[in-house]
Amino acid sequence: MKFIDFSKTHKQPFEAFMLGTIKEDSGTQLEEAMRYSLKAGGKRLRPLILFAVAKAFGQKVESIYAFGAALEMIHTYSLIHDDLPAMDDDDLRRGIPTSHIQFSEATAILAGDALLTKAFELVTEGEASDEVKVKLVRLLAEDSGHAGMVGGQQADMNGEHKQLTVEELESIHARKTGRLIHFAFYAGGLLSGVQTETLIDLKEMALALGIAYQIKDDILDVEGDEKELGKRTGADAKLGKSTYPGLLGISEAHRWFKDKLDLALTLNQQIAERETTYDQELLASFVESFQFAE
Repeated sequence: MKFIDFSKTHKQPFEAFMLGTIKEDSGTQLEEAMRYSLKAGGKRLRPLILFAVAKAFGQKVESIYAFGAALEMIHTYSLIHDDLPAMDDDDLRRGIPTSHIQFSEATAILAGDALLTKAFELVTEGEASDEVKVKLVRLLAEDSGHAGMVGGQQADMNGEHKQLTVEELESIHARKTGRLIHFAFYAGGLLSGVQTETLIDLKEMALALGIAYQIKDDILDVEGDEKELGKRTGADAKLGKSTYPGLLGISEAHRWFKDKLDLALTLNQQIAERETTYDQELLASFVESFQFAE
C-alpha cells in the first residue's frame, strides 16, 4: 500500500477519535481552545508515521490510535507555545488565527499545558502491555522534554541573530523537529515487538527524515507560497535564524535534502532484508512523498 492511500484511510477516523478524547467538563473555554488548535488541521504527519510503521510490521492500526493522539497533542501544544509573542510571535497557523489571537495569551498557554498532560494520560489508556506503556511514557517524555523537542526550541531561540555552523544547526533540529519523528518511528517498532537491530535502523531513519523535514521547511520559507503553506513565509529571516539555505545556498540545501531521503530509503531496505514480513513499500512511499510535500 502507498502512504498516500494509507493516510486517506486513517486520517479522518483518527481525527474523530482524537477530538473525542477531549470532553467538555470544566465549564471554561479551555477545552474549546484545545480542540481549536487540534482541529486547525495539518498533515498529521507524526501519528501517521507511527501508524505506518506499525502497519508495515503487521499491526492493527485502529488499536493504537491513542498513542498517535498523544503524539499529535504534544506536537500541537508545542505549536501553540511556539506561536506566542514571547517566542515566534505568529498570528497565523495552518491558515487560521493562532490560539493566542483567537482566545488570549493566558488561555493559549493553558491549552498547551492541558494538551501536554493529556498526552500522557492517553499513553496509559492505549492498547499495549503495561511494560510497553511504561517504555512509551519514558520515550515520549525524553523526546519531548529538555533533552528533546523543548531543548531544541531553546537552542533554536539561543541561535537567533547568530551565525551557526551546519553542525550546530543539525544538532538543534535533531532535537526540535527530529525527536518527535523519532518517537513515531521508535514507538511503531516497540508496539510491533521488532528486533533490536530494527529499532536502531528505525531510529536512524527518523533522524535522517527529521533533518530532511526541517531542510524542506527552511526551503519553503524561502520559496513557498503563503496561501498553500497556511503560514507566513520569510519568518526565519525576520527572526535572524540560521537556516540550511542561508548557510549552504538554496541549491546545496536541495542536495542535502535529497541525501537525507536516500539514506532513509537505504535503511528501509535494510529493515526489509531483516524482517521478512515487513511491508517495505509503505515506508518507501512515505519517504518519496517528502519530495512533493508542502
